[in-house]
Amino acid sequence: MTALDLAGYLIAGLMTAVALWRMPAALWGDEEDKRRRALWGCYAGFAIALWTKTEIVRISLNNSPVTDLAVLIKHYTATIAILAILSYIVAIYGRYPDDGDVPRHVRFARTVQHVAAKASVATLILLTVLFFTVVDRSVPSDRFVSDHAGQWGATLYMSVFYLYLGAASAVCAYQWALATGAATLRHLRVGLGMMTFAMFIGVGYTVSRTLFMWVSVVDTPSPSFALTFDEVTEAAQIVLFAFFALGASIPAFSKGWRRARLWRAQAALHPLWYELMTAFPDQPFEPPASLSRELTRFDTPADLRVDRWAADIADAMEKLRHYVPDSLLPAAKSAAAAETGDPEQAGPLADAYWIKAALTARTDGAPAGPAAAVEPQHAADQDDEVAWLTRVAAAYRTITDERTRRVLASMEQPA
Repeated sequence: MTALDLAGYLIAGLMTAVALWRMPAALWGDEEDKRRRALWGCYAGFAIALWTKTEIVRISLNNSPVTDLAVLIKHYTATIAILAILSYIVAIYGRYPDDGDVPRHVRFARTVQHVAAKASVATLILLTVLFFTVVDRSVPSDRFVSDHAGQWGATLYMSVFYLYLGAASAVCAYQWALATGAATLRHLRVGLGMMTFAMFIGVGYTVSRTLFMWVSVVDTPSPSFALTFDEVTEAAQIVLFAFFALGASIPAFSKGWRRARLWRAQAALHPLWYELMTAFPDQPFEPPASLSRELTRFDTPADLRVDRWAADIADAMEKLRHYVPDSLLPAAKSAAAAETGDPEQAGPLADAYWIKAALTARTDGAPAGPAAAVEPQHAADQDDEVAWLTRVAAAYRTITDERTRRVLASMEQPA
């Protein structure tokens, strides 16, 4: 097995992994995810096409009763994949009013997609006719382009496919270059840039191969040169698909990273949230459950659940204010300052002391009264509030009952 063959297996596996990874969201997700079915169709189509190019599959199909069957299947699936990605480009632009202004690049994409839908059918029909009529398939091939260099039938067949592939690659490169320039998020800009670069490789791939095939009809190249050219362009195509797969996955990786951060936030907040919701069982929408159960609730998105927990904790703290005096706040600050000289750690620790002491006072039967003073928070947004609460929750877990009692006792001492 050559290095090129090994790379072919790796890139086919990569594209298959991306297709499988994105399949659940495309088939069973919400309306926004369903719009990505076209993109998933592109992944799946190219994954099949790439597997037909691998050594074992290629040789097995080409030596089947239908000679060079791998070539036909590869071009069928690639044509469908190209149509799918053009459909996705149109879908992501969203809806525009019929009587309103539609940006020129959106009109262009819609026109191309409309033409491509008809052109793909014509391309598949023409490829099938040419494959079974003018292509010399008397001997099974291993490398179709190099093995058929100089043959006008194979040249005509490949030119039809490369015309469709090259035009689609150029359209994708143009649209994604525009999108890259307009992207505001860094990960999206990087992903689109990689996909744009992949499509430029695609344009160069199709143009170079088309020229090679037609020049070979006039001046038949040596077998060694034809094989070298075939392998070099195949290597370029492997690079193309690597950039395409990785570039298309970067935005999804970013979402996955955010989801992982939300899961970590839930794990950090859960002990504090669970204890407060147990003390105030009427507050949450559902009775608090174990962390494993909460993490496997798929009826509520993770970001919404974290926001809800943050609101639940804030509401519980508001209720706890009625069971403690104003003097608890300076007592909690003093206890935190005595344990750490780092202001970054003292703030969350003081809040944790306040919550733990207030909850203990309520459990011990302290009567409800006026709301006590608390330290105002200056979170810029919900993310800042969650980040602060996770630090408070981490400090909360380190506070023992004995230390909590000392804070309550110090609060009762005369000034």
